[in-house]
Amino acid sequence: MTQENDDLDGLVRKRIRALRVAQGWSLEELATRARLSQSTLSRIENGRRRLALDSLVTLARALDTTLDQLVATASDDVITSPTIDSAHSLMRWPIKADPGMAVIRQRFTDPPPEDPARMRAHPGREWLVVLSGTAILMLGQRRFRVETNQAAEFPTMLPHALGAEGGPCEILGIFDRDARRGHQRSEGEAQTST
Repeated sequence: MTQENDDLDGLVRKRIRALRVAQGWSLEELATRARLSQSTLSRIENGRRRLALDSLVTLARALDTTLDQLVATASDDVITSPTIDSAHSLMRWPIKADPGMAVIRQRFTDPPPEDPARMRAHPGREWLVVLSGTAILMLGQRRFRVETNQAAEFPTMLPHALGAEGGPCEILGIFDRDARRGHQRSEGEAQTST
């Protein structure tokens, strides 16, 4: 075995134990859920038994994870730099686990449009947290005040708009694949219509 295989082997064993402990399960409880003997599970965790694919599949299922996540190698590219869209005052970070999702940092200085004709609606979900200032979130006819360190989550099929109240505010938003596409289309339309 190579050093790389030994490292992965050790990482998988630690991950199994950490996931079991995080669930608050004893060796006996996980062994029962995975239909393994307690001694087999103990030997897997402490490195005295070879990691077999069938055992890993069973353990992943019992731990409510996937085999891919259980055996994923540590990545060297932990740090991600944003892409900057200065035309829209946006910073975007891709989410490696799901390339369709994005994290976006925005700064607002103006209040949101209250005219429903100027609000966006598109498939998807958005989640945001206000980093500083106070944001106003318009969802259809409803108006929500979101203050620093508060968060909001909503389906984007509701007509929505976001802006600031009483001065600048900054938000950090997480957009699922559909919401990100909807905003990219809206931004593209805004650029071509100006």
